[in-house]
Amino acid sequence: MPRSIQNILDHADELAARFENHEPEPDDERPVEEYLLQRAALARARSERQIVDAITAARAKNIPWSRIGELLGTSAQAAQQRYGNITTTN
Repeated sequence: MPRSIQNILDHADELAARFENHEPEPDDERPVEEYLLQRAALARARSERQIVDAITAARAKNIPWSRIGELLGTSAQAAQQRYGNITTTN
């Protein structure tokens, strides 16, 4: 059902009032350092997922572990030990 501009403005006013009147609980706040650590851990997990996906695609195109290790900045053996089992199950 389409909303009128007045409905939208009324809803915006209601939301603004809720934000203005909100009183945070003591447990709502956390140190910035915790937030930053959580973001860093999430970024690391996403990066690791991208690496696994890229290695899986590279192995599907028969790119050798020696080249994969070189691109990861490690040896072929280290790359295969770390990602070999993961990429064969994906």
